[in-house]
Amino acid sequence: MTALALARSWRPKTFSQLVGQDHVVKALTHALDQGRLHHAWLFTGTRGVGKTTIARIMAKALNCTGEDGQGRMTSEPCGKCPACLEIDAGRFIDYIEMDAASNRGVDEMAQLLEKAAYVPSNARYKVYMIDEVHMLTNHAFNAMLKTLEEPPEHVKFILATTDPQKIPVTVLSRCLQFNLKQMPVPLIVEHLEKVLAAEKVEYETNALRVLAKAAQGSMRDALSLTDQAIAYAAGKVSEEAVRGMLGTLDDAYLIRILDSLITKDGATLLNISNEMGERSMSFSLALADLSSLIQKIAAAQIVPESVLEDWPEAAEIHRLASVLTKEEAQLFYQISITSRPDLSLAPDEQTGFAMTLLRMLAFRPGNETPKVGGVSNSSGNAPPAGLAPRSSAPAAPTITAAPVVVTSPVSVSSVSASAERPDWHALMRQLPVKGLVQQLAFQTELQDWHDSAAGVRAIVVTPMPQLASDASVGRLEDALKAHFGKPVKVTIAKSEKTEKGEIEVKTVAKVDAQIHQEKRQNAEQMIAQDPFIQQLEKEFGAKVVGGSVKPL
Repeated sequence: MTALALARSWRPKTFSQLVGQDHVVKALTHALDQGRLHHAWLFTGTRGVGKTTIARIMAKALNCTGEDGQGRMTSEPCGKCPACLEIDAGRFIDYIEMDAASNRGVDEMAQLLEKAAYVPSNARYKVYMIDEVHMLTNHAFNAMLKTLEEPPEHVKFILATTDPQKIPVTVLSRCLQFNLKQMPVPLIVEHLEKVLAAEKVEYETNALRVLAKAAQGSMRDALSLTDQAIAYAAGKVSEEAVRGMLGTLDDAYLIRILDSLITKDGATLLNISNEMGERSMSFSLALADLSSLIQKIAAAQIVPESVLEDWPEAAEIHRLASVLTKEEAQLFYQISITSRPDLSLAPDEQTGFAMTLLRMLAFRPGNETPKVGGVSNSSGNAPPAGLAPRSSAPAAPTITAAPVVVTSPVSVSSVSASAERPDWHALMRQLPVKGLVQQLAFQTELQDWHDSAAGVRAIVVTPMPQLASDASVGRLEDALKAHFGKPVKVTIAKSEKTEKGEIEVKTVAKVDAQIHQEKRQNAEQMIAQDPFIQQLEKEFGAKVVGGSVKPL
């Protein structure tokens, strides 16, 4: 006989067996015990958190007759009466599960509602469970509105979805809505320990932590991964076997990466990347694990008690929190999370991962810049990301061996980054600011730049001083501080005036608009000179609508 998957054999059959959804269980059991039942419930939440399971338990609770056949509706279904047994077996005629993903049209909904008018065959209530209800068409939603609001007394609706934002408000307002929570890692680990103990499978607790983290809040995914791990390990479910199955890093790799960043050992960073490639590890998951570890380190720096002593990596987290500065932890975290999407753009994932580690090393606060052309950078900092100092004779990018750091092109005559003004327009375009702060950044022009060891003073002008509130200027200064690794004071100066009026301020927005205008004019000129367009105009009187041409 084929064994059932753990996710099926360990599906909860009563409310007391449900894990992690106490807020939903409490509301439903009270409603059942008091007989105050709504006619429609909506369960929302990610996959594998118990939506369908709760629907089946509700169907049993509504129709349970007890072992003696005389029982009433209850919050504790017996599991032994015909209704309970048939619902668990999936053959109860008055419990209908419908998949809206494959039955999403108005015709299918009309057939369902037509059958709803008939009384149950052998139950108190006819229960309709519509899964992934957000997949229904608008016409199907409209068809069910009236019945959903005032169904026959013998009908109950249970709707489930992973995407409640796509459900019309008219439907939401007719249902009691319950949002099911994602399962936290400790809760999943605790449940897996019970399951494996009952299944008489040996395991390592750290292996279960890895499985729980990979499940991303889904208990069903956790059980499915555990099934896979049992088959993969062919015995004891060990951490090494689970990491090999998932292609994830163990903490030793992550600690080595951070230690190499601390010691500025670029060669070791590249060796670690090569080792991971040889073991076919997932570089995307590696960055996720690295960012998770750095987050714990950053938290330990601010709130030391946030580190739980039963974590295997607790001692290393405390050690790294004392060695890394807060700025370094924040920078490494930011680079690790922003680099994950870039892996798909790299020549291959290993190259993208290696460049991420080198980026952390190159822009580590206070990092020494390699010598270029025999002269070192006197500022002690690598040029800001995406900005190269102005130069009339740029030198080729240079790579040194220990540590391996890639520098932006600089010239021998302008190696002092502190003496060079940045390309303000390029800098404003790349700063991670939004809303009013971005509008302020785009409406400025740099007038003067004073760079010293203590910090930077930037004097800018803007044609829209109303944007330069204290809050907006402060947030712009914070973004510049994070970019350059030292304080930046932004002073808003008044525009200079002449007899003919104010001097035109070449803001980022104005320069961008001029560039776009030039591109549009060039595109319009190319369209006008196109032989095919000229033929259409000549033979059919066609005209190009003004302003409709947009440059690529």
